[in-house]
Amino acid sequence: MEHHVTLPEMLDARERRAFRQQELLARYQIPMICFTMNIAGPIKNSPLIRDGFNLGKRYLKEQLDSLKIRPACFTEINEPTGNEAYYLIDGDLLLIKEIACSVEDGSELGRLFDMDVLKPSGEKTDRSEIGLMPRTCLICGKPAKECARSRTHTVEQLQEKTTEILNQAIEKEDASHIASLACRALLYEVCTTPKPGLVDRENNGSHKDMDIFTFMDSASALWPYFERCTQIGRQTASQPARQTFLQIRSAGRKAEADMFSATKGINTHKGAVFSMGVLCAAIGRLSREQWKYPDIILKECSAMAKGLVAADFASLTEKNAVTTGQKLYLRYHISGIRGQMEEGLPAVRDAGLPALKAGIARGLDINDAGCGALLALMAAATDTNLIARSSLATQQETAAKIKMLLARHPFPDRQVLRHLDTEFIKKNLSPGGSADLLAACYLLYFLENED
Repeated sequence: MEHHVTLPEMLDARERRAFRQQELLARYQIPMICFTMNIAGPIKNSPLIRDGFNLGKRYLKEQLDSLKIRPACFTEINEPTGNEAYYLIDGDLLLIKEIACSVEDGSELGRLFDMDVLKPSGEKTDRSEIGLMPRTCLICGKPAKECARSRTHTVEQLQEKTTEILNQAIEKEDASHIASLACRALLYEVCTTPKPGLVDRENNGSHKDMDIFTFMDSASALWPYFERCTQIGRQTASQPARQTFLQIRSAGRKAEADMFSATKGINTHKGAVFSMGVLCAAIGRLSREQWKYPDIILKECSAMAKGLVAADFASLTEKNAVTTGQKLYLRYHISGIRGQMEEGLPAVRDAGLPALKAGIARGLDINDAGCGALLALMAAATDTNLIARSSLATQQETAAKIKMLLARHPFPDRQVLRHLDTEFIKKNLSPGGSADLLAACYLLYFLENED
């Protein structure tokens, strides 16, 4: 339950903050940034407020990192009376003030940040010293100090506006962040080299109509879609998971059209539009604390896709089956990526992602670990792209051959991989379904290993 801070508690917290400031300034004798949140009302800390505070820390760190500034000391306090962060920085006072103000003024969320810059003497540096106007009110845009002094707005009005800013900013930031990671995952997948029969940095594999630049065009075009899927996940998080899935389907159709437009009609990422879209929406449904746990994300994917195979193939007949996936389901009961998703992507969970992590753990770079993960996925999943380019028997023979190879060498060297690539190209084989699952592995790996 959220703690309602009393006036004595707030006064005591301010006194402790002043003492910390004095102690740190006396110890280091250099400028300080003291970061707190401007939160009206008796609730000074909550999961939502902490999320906003953590974004503020990230924005400030990015600014400092871009200028190669490392704080001599950083300390953080999280209490019911609020969040506090202290940065002791050995640098030019006015430059530090400019950095702090750029974070305060750089976004709508920044209006809730209070980044005081203190001189070694303890005196505050004013915005006017770097030529900036006073900060404005959250609600009316007039000078904030005037509204606070005259109590122009009620606490309830300020709380409502604060909650609105926090929710909108965090939703936007999360969606943008996940979309960036999803695009990064697609780019890592196509750049992983060498990949048997697939487009990579060395050749076009078994494809004559696309190259690595086609995939870059496609991945860039899909960024808004991944952002939208994450937003839909967040906005429908309180609804049944199936509702989230139904809502992203129309966004998926638009994304496919955007992909074909960017690639001039070439199908680079149709499978990834489905799989990565569901992943982004599932992540959007979850809290940030849950993003580091692939099993939780994949269970959410499974919940979203529950009943999908039966629903999509219920009225399928030999006459109305058009796509390769539909025909394979009728002939062999192969459910493809729909079945994988309904089961929570077991090939990713049990084969691809563990292989990627194992490769990195043994000292391989992410490229070579990714090559091993791709082979593990080919051995674990029924790749319908391979079947479409050959036959079910060929796919089964290929998977069996890969399993035997991995039993001897879980991470074959590049000479072996290039030999496989040559063989796949001669047979016109391309494990595109496994490539899409590799991108999913990369996305989950990025999330699990974020700071």
